[in-house]
Amino acid sequence: MNDFSSGTQALVLVLFTTLVTVTLMMCVMAGPDRDDLANFYTGYLSLTPLKNGLAIAGDYISAATVLSTTGIIALAGYDGYVLAVSTALSLVLLMFLLAEPLRNAGKFTMGDVLARTMPGRAVRIAACLVTLSATLPFLVVQLSGAGSLLTFILDIPYAAGARTACIVIVGTLMIIYAAIGGMRGTALIQMIKIVLLLGTSTVVAALVLNRFDWNPGDILRAAQHGSGAGPAYLRQGLQLGTSTGGLLDFVSLQITVILGVACLPHITMRLYSAQDVPAVRRSMSWAVGTVTTFCLLVIIMGTGAAALVGSQHIIAADPHGRTSVLMLPQVLGGAPGSAGATILYSAVAGMVFITLLSSVAGMTLAAASSLAHDLFAHAVRRGQAEPRTEMTVAAWTSVAVGIVAIGLATMVQNWDVGVLTTLAICIGASAVAPALTYSLFWRGFTRTGLLATLYGGAACALLLMVFSRAVSGTPSAVFPHADFDLFPMQSTGLVSIPFGYLAGWLGSRLDHRRRAAGSREQRRLYEESEARLLAAAE
Repeated sequence: MNDFSSGTQALVLVLFTTLVTVTLMMCVMAGPDRDDLANFYTGYLSLTPLKNGLAIAGDYISAATVLSTTGIIALAGYDGYVLAVSTALSLVLLMFLLAEPLRNAGKFTMGDVLARTMPGRAVRIAACLVTLSATLPFLVVQLSGAGSLLTFILDIPYAAGARTACIVIVGTLMIIYAAIGGMRGTALIQMIKIVLLLGTSTVVAALVLNRFDWNPGDILRAAQHGSGAGPAYLRQGLQLGTSTGGLLDFVSLQITVILGVACLPHITMRLYSAQDVPAVRRSMSWAVGTVTTFCLLVIIMGTGAAALVGSQHIIAADPHGRTSVLMLPQVLGGAPGSAGATILYSAVAGMVFITLLSSVAGMTLAAASSLAHDLFAHAVRRGQAEPRTEMTVAAWTSVAVGIVAIGLATMVQNWDVGVLTTLAICIGASAVAPALTYSLFWRGFTRTGLLATLYGGAACALLLMVFSRAVSGTPSAVFPHADFDLFPMQSTGLVSIPFGYLAGWLGSRLDHRRRAAGSREQRRLYEESEARLLAAAE
């Protein structure tokens, strides 16, 4: 339990209530008209590049980035540093490779991009299923973590009932934000979140540096001592091992993060809300600068947690170190119960709370939008759905997605569900990234190749993950006492990413041989839009 008084808990509760009230009011005020699809999905393209960039950065920085990456740095040092850098590089890759073509090709969802030259129900259904498979695991992780973290923050006895109540509360707010606010409402939440995140993290990082007289060398030496690993803290291997298999797993994880995180549907959906190509370019510049700055702050906070809190205390609270960012203010703020400790801890707790809320709201909106727009409006109604009907379906699918996520998070709250984060990123890298790059840049890409990429990449990642060391065979696995780890890694990217690209290439090659006429029609559609797509024409 925390070492804080009832006054601290009261201040945290007041802060949480204020944040919820403000964000709810802003969602209601920014909510779309009931029959205006463009407003719901894109917010009327009304966000300035700065605001849209902050919203992209807010969607991009999830609770997993704030909590898990900080914890990995605190416990594993070098491995966490590389993970933070890979997280920033993923958004850089999106900015230079995909952002402008996606803005030109897309309208509301990933399905619009993929169906641009390959229209049809099969493509829409596949896009919807892959969107759900990439967002729903992330939602379950965020909500499951919300239960444990809020009981820790509020110093509530660690009981299943309390955690379930916290999951239901956060999930209900998530549903309200997505259903009422639409794209513009969730963008406002993301902007509030990123401002609070950067401000609070800057203060905490500055206090860490000030504790060591702004000398990075002293911080690193103290972190080596506090981690208990000594010089190994600054070498690869503390997280996944130093063997050849551990090194390959480490490389696999970084490649997966770089290719997968920025391609997740709730991230790419933000690009369609930019006014035009120059606006998306400026938006991505703001987003990359914001995310890079935050990743630097995460490195400082994680290293500070290792140096000032120590790995023993961090592991005692959470074996994965996810509470390290909450334990650091206890050391930096002074004596427990003091004004400085109370204010600093409350600020960090509020930062974590709004991060949880905004992360799940953005993912819920992406999943609900794909269900309403791709599955209902185009696959079921064949593009003939009325705007008001589609809006109603989008609102109710937000409720449905939220209820399913709450139910699953409640069921697995006693499991180590961090593997679901890895699974979602692996699906993004193995299915979404190949589908988008082929669709945007290869004129020979066919419908068969697209379906092979989406289904094959996602299935390969899922199958390998089930039989990986992250699920069984190790003390840190989901089922530590089981032993069916046929795949000797914790990340599937080294195998599933090439498989996804190969499946798309083979499917397109075989399709060309079987259906030359249809392939020529798809090539014609691609060539008609190629100049606008790749030359950034307005």
